[in-house]
Amino acid sequence: MYLLGYDIGSSSVKASLVDANTGNCVASAFYPPKEAEIIALQSGWAEQQPEMWWHHLKLATADVLSSSQVNKDDIKAIGISYQMHGLVCVDKNQQVLRPSIIWCDSRAVGIGQQAFEELGADICLSHLLNSPGNFTASKLAWVKRNEPEIFDKIDKIMLPGDYIAMKLTGNICTTISGLSEGMLWDFKEDKLAGFLLDYYGIEPSMIADIVPTFGEQGTVNKEAAQELGLKEGTPVTYRAGDQPNNALSLNVFNPGEIAATAGTSGVVYGVSEQVNYDPLSRVNTFAHVNHTHQLNRLGILLCINGTGILNSWMHHNITPSLDYPDMNRLASSVPVGSEGLVVLPFGNGAERVLQNKELGCSIHGLNFNKHNERHILRASQEGIVFSFCYGIEIMKQMGLNIQHIHAGRANMFKSALFRDTLATVSGAMIDVYKTEGSEGAAKGAGMGAGIYQNHNEAFASLECLAHIEPLVSQRDEYLSAYHRWKSVLKNEL
Repeated sequence: MYLLGYDIGSSSVKASLVDANTGNCVASAFYPPKEAEIIALQSGWAEQQPEMWWHHLKLATADVLSSSQVNKDDIKAIGISYQMHGLVCVDKNQQVLRPSIIWCDSRAVGIGQQAFEELGADICLSHLLNSPGNFTASKLAWVKRNEPEIFDKIDKIMLPGDYIAMKLTGNICTTISGLSEGMLWDFKEDKLAGFLLDYYGIEPSMIADIVPTFGEQGTVNKEAAQELGLKEGTPVTYRAGDQPNNALSLNVFNPGEIAATAGTSGVVYGVSEQVNYDPLSRVNTFAHVNHTHQLNRLGILLCINGTGILNSWMHHNITPSLDYPDMNRLASSVPVGSEGLVVLPFGNGAERVLQNKELGCSIHGLNFNKHNERHILRASQEGIVFSFCYGIEIMKQMGLNIQHIHAGRANMFKSALFRDTLATVSGAMIDVYKTEGSEGAAKGAGMGAGIYQNHNEAFASLECLAHIEPLVSQRDEYLSAYHRWKSVLKNEL
């Protein structure tokens, strides 16, 4: 008995096949081998073709089925994780009308800010728990204002994961968690955010039907079964945005538990039972995967856009002949604080933690007689960590007690320098686990299908690979570097 999980990222689409009995991943694959294309027709824009996600999903599925030799009849459920906040528009024939405006696109910042000011901070924060900001609803308002001929053809809007579920099943549906990430859920009224739709002039009929995060959301139809080599009728039983799903993958479900990830973007995600928000919307509150009408489980999310993408840029442009482990070794040969060199990592669109300012990435204090590529590499990783810690300070002001962080061994968390710096500056212990988002999505599907009775059973096989404690003897050095970084940021703001 097997479970199939998909993770629809902006860099790649991953598929994992998990043995439901042992919890072990028997096969995984991702496509494309290099990072997927992001279309940027203007500065601050970021789009992807939804059909590209489906194409890569087909290749990843074929790979895991071929390498595992698992019989399609033995796959009992499918789960989907996806890049958050994107906008997919389809017509009545379920045909995509324009490229998806994805998470790091900042074109709708002004629209969301205007809505926040005109509707009023009290209403937006008490009902949405956030400013409308640069989220899915505001992106749709941008389409309405700037592409009316496309807007008039829209039958339904979806998040990226909703689109993949539609391709699998033919059903167009979404979840409360998904609606909350798009600023389309009213937490105070516990229903669709009609007041924001009315303000933007969006018909509620454009919003997909709501299904539970865990439970049958449709079954693989004949066309998808033929394209993917799956069994027709296989149920899709779980769906969540990548950051709530990352928390699920790390068995983070309850108040006080913290998950972190550092891929293209970086996230610290804490679970709370209190309905709370940051008055400046620098960190955001969404419905967690186990949030229900009866039980508050909210995810407080800090997102830094310029995380792994900065490290990748350094790899391609500063040290193209080195692999990432060699880059990490070079960076570690430089003292804490990079001998005064400071990097602000904000070069991937408007940053929520900076109140949607788009500072760009910048290097400060460069001394031609002292600094080289090793300093730039270290200062880049330190800059990413310091941006995390800057946001963690805001999360602590909201009442989150961040003493223990769960993370998957992937992307920046493979770097000992990154892990040590984060643990030491934040003062939190870090446990690094062997898991991926697509594996978590597979186990989420097992929960939704009733194969697992609860999350502890689903994640009983989760393996801790490393436990990192703060470097107490060097904490003053790290904090000094962090305060220098904050001083530079303050001057730029």
